[in-house]
Amino acid sequence: MSAQKTNTPESEGGPARPGRPGRRTPLLIAAAAIVAAIGITAAVGLGDGKTSGTGSSSVAEVSGGTDSTEAATVLDRPYDKPALVLTDTKGEKYDLRERTKGKPTLVYFGYTHCPDVCPMTMSNIAIAKKQLPKADQDKLQVVFVTTDPERDTSAELAKWLPAAGDPSFTGLTGDFSAIQAGARRMGIGIDPPKKEKDGKVVSMHGAQVIAFSPTTDQGYVLYGEDTTAEQYAEDLPKLIKGENP
Repeated sequence: MSAQKTNTPESEGGPARPGRPGRRTPLLIAAAAIVAAIGITAAVGLGDGKTSGTGSSSVAEVSGGTDSTEAATVLDRPYDKPALVLTDTKGEKYDLRERTKGKPTLVYFGYTHCPDVCPMTMSNIAIAKKQLPKADQDKLQVVFVTTDPERDTSAELAKWLPAAGDPSFTGLTGDFSAIQAGARRMGIGIDPPKKEKDGKVVSMHGAQVIAFSPTTDQGYVLYGEDTTAEQYAEDLPKLIKGENP
C-alpha cells in the first residue's frame, strides 16, 4: 500500500521527526491560528530551513479565507522552482526549470505502485484538464516526479502515466537523493522506499500538488490529496493565467 509522510515541525537546529504513515498529508502552516483559519489539520516539517522561496524560514506562510471547503492554499511566500535535472519517459534529460519556464505547471511527487492517492490525483487533474479550451490544455504542464526511482524507470512511467492520468503528463525519474532534495525545496518530505516484512515496498511521500505561476515561475498554491476533479477544473483557468484561485 502507499503511505504519505507526516512530520511534526522541526525544532530549532534539529531535524523534523517523522510521524506515522497515513493517508492524510497536511500542508505546512505557521501557527495554530492559521490552522483554524484555513482548515488544515497538522503540520509537516520541511527539513533544512531553506525551502521558502523568498525567505530563510522553514515554515511556509499561507493565506486565504475562512472557508475550509476551498481546495487551494495560497502561499504568502512562494517556493522557488527547484533546480531538478532528471530523466523523462523518453530517456532524455529534463531540466525542470528550463522546460517549464513561463508555463503554468503542476508538480507532484509519487510512485506508480501507489494503489490509491497517486493515481487518483493524476486522474483528477487529467479530468479537469480536459475541460479546458485546447489552447489552455496545451499551456498546462503536469509533472509527476517518482519517489521510487529504482522501480519507476522511464519505461515504467511511460506506461503508467497515460493510464493513470494523461499522455501529455511528464514523468521524471533519476537519482533518489536529487529527487529528495528537490522535493524538500518545495516543502515536501519523502523517504527512501522501504521493503516491509511481507515483501511490499512502501514509498513515504508528501501528497501535495504545487502550482507554479507562469508569470513568476514560483510555487504559490498548494493542493491536498482530497482535492477533487471539480475543484481543479474550477481553479485551472486562473492558475494558467498566474492568478490566485
